[in-house]
Parts: sequence; structure tokens; C-alpha cells
Amino acid sequence: MPYMKKNSNYTKLTATPGKKHKVAKFDPEYTGKFTKKSEAEDLLEKNVKRLRVLQDKLYAQNKYSVLIIFQAMDAAGKDGTIKHVMSGVNPQGCQVYSFKQPSKEELDHDYMWRCYKCLPERGRIGIFNRSYYEEVLVTRVHPELLLYQQLPGIDSEKEVEKLDSKFWKIRYENINNIEKHLTQSGTIVIKFFLNVSNKEQRKRFLARIDDESKNWKFSLDDVTERSHWKQYMEAYSDMLSNTSTKYAPWYVIPADNKWYMRYVVSDIIAARLEELNLAYPDLPSTAVDQLAKARLLLESEKNGE
Repeated sequence: MPYMKKNSNYTKLTATPGKKHKVAKFDPEYTGKFTKKSEAEDLLEKNVKRLRVLQDKLYAQNKYSVLIIFQAMDAAGKDGTIKHVMSGVNPQGCQVYSFKQPSKEELDHDYMWRCYKCLPERGRIGIFNRSYYEEVLVTRVHPELLLYQQLPGIDSEKEVEKLDSKFWKIRYENINNIEKHLTQSGTIVIKFFLNVSNKEQRKRFLARIDDESKNWKFSLDDVTERSHWKQYMEAYSDMLSNTSTKYAPWYVIPADNKWYMRYVVSDIIAARLEELNLAYPDLPSTAVDQLAKARLLLESEKNGE
């Protein structure tokens, strides 16, 4: 199983597997060694080039796949991070899925179904903008949503109110087991929680209202959800504590400074891919002979005619 190798560069940003975590312990304004925005932006550009080469080898080798998961509060910067970090990747080898409110068909399946069918094939990078983790976040804050899932034994709000920690523990175990299975099957699971502060989210919401080009991103529901901030932070803390594992750890990325967030996400993805020792596949001797023959034929042509 390709466990994550220990890297001191990310210790401060990693939710250590097996330990209890609180989101409040992670600083959303942290910028590491950087004092200038331009320094991080220059390195981001270099990492984009690193990722271009690594993704090309991943696609050619066709043995591993990569699943990148982004979870965050609204306005944390998921879309922008995906756009900037993956800007140099060949679209042929990358797929992005955004998981919104589930459809009736999706609700008639188990909660993993809609995500599982979108997993990346070998050689490809799959990006989940939100994911099955919504089922231990949104449904944790709004357990009444579970009534729409037609779960056995949960048929009324009264029964929802009786749910205890055992219910959520089972979901954590299910998620961990699935991610362990994926890892053992050759899918590298990289999980990012973009940690934006309450203050910064408010600032970004106001900016979206003031900017007509960003009005479409804004919904009154986003502001309504802010009233549940404390409950969400408790849900995220439990998520980090129960689902950060050696094979699929959570990276808690400071999100108040977008330039640092984008750099560090790109650096972690590149580092995780480099751990795989990716390489272009060796050609069999027959294929090498065919290349030699093709060269002779091409060079024997007159002026390309």
C-alpha cells in the first residue's frame, strides 16, 4: 500500500492520524516561510510545470490513479485553487466533479454511489469539489436531511433526533474502509480541507455582492449557513479526527491568503506524485525495432513527399 511518506514541510498542515483534532488549532492565516505573495506565486508556476510532467507520466504508465478531494466552507477558494493549480494539466487526463444537492436517483442509492461512479480510471487525476464527506458534514449539521435518504429505521424527525455518535462512527468507518480499498487498488487519495476563517468568509461574501461578475456565485443560503458556523467547525473537527489516516491523511490548508493556499496545494500534490516514481513505460524489443524501421522509411522519403 503506497502510504504517504513523512515530509517535515507539511507536518504543521497535516491532521496527524489517530489523534483528536480541533479546527481552531490550525491557523487560517499561516503562510509558512513566505513573507511576499510574489515568492509563492513564482513557486506555484514552477509546481504547475512539475505537475504537467508528472501527470503525463501518470497517464502513460497507466498503473496509478489520483483522487484529490476538496472540502471547505463556502468562499474558501475551492474553484480558484483547482483552476490555478491544475492549469497546466492535460484535460485528457484530468476530470473534475462538483457534488451539489443530491438528485432523487442519487438519494435512492447509498450515499457513496454518486461519488464512487466518478472515481478516476488508472492514469488519470480525479478532482472532487466536495465529496462523500458532505455526508458527515452537512447531514451532521442538518440531520433532518437524512430523512430523504430512505434509511432503514429512520422514518421521522423524532428518530433523527435520537441518532447518537454510533451512527456517525459507522459512517467514518465506512469511508476509511473505502479509502483503504482504493489505496490498495492503486488510487492515491489526497484530501484538502481549505480552512477559511469566519472573518475572511464574511469579507469574501461582501466582495461577491459588490462585484457583478461574481453575483452568480452568491446565494442567501450561504449567509444562512454562517449561523451554523460553530456546528460546522465541530463537524469538521470530528471529520479530521476520525478520517485522517496513514494512507489518506487530511491536509488542513490555511485559506485566508489565497496565494499561499494555491502554492501549498500544488506543492503537496506534486510531492505525492513524485513519491510514486512515475516513469514512461519501457517499449518491448519488437516495438523498438518498429521505430527503427519507421525512421528508415521516413528518412528515405524525398523532401517529405
